[in-house]
Amino acid sequence: MEREILMKKTVRNIEQLPMKHIREVNDFVEFIIQRSDDVLITEGLQQLSSLSHSYDFLNSEPELYSIDDLKVRYI
Repeated sequence: MEREILMKKTVRNIEQLPMKHIREVNDFVEFIIQRSDDVLITEGLQQLSSLSHSYDFLNSEPELYSIDDLKVRYI
C-alpha cells in the first residue's frame, strides 16, 4: 500500500514540474533502472560462477614460488 501512495505522490509532484525537469526526472529513473539491472546481472553471474566450480583448479595448484625467491623485499 505504501508503494502505491508514494507513486501517486511522485506523479503529482512530477506533474507540477516544467518539461525540462520532467525530462531530467525521466533520465534519472532510467539510470536507476539500468543500474538495478546491472546489479542483478552481476549477482547472477557471480552465483553461476560459484556454482559451476570452473575455477576450482586454482585452489589446488601448487605454489611455484616462495618468499625466498624474491630478489627485492619491500617492508
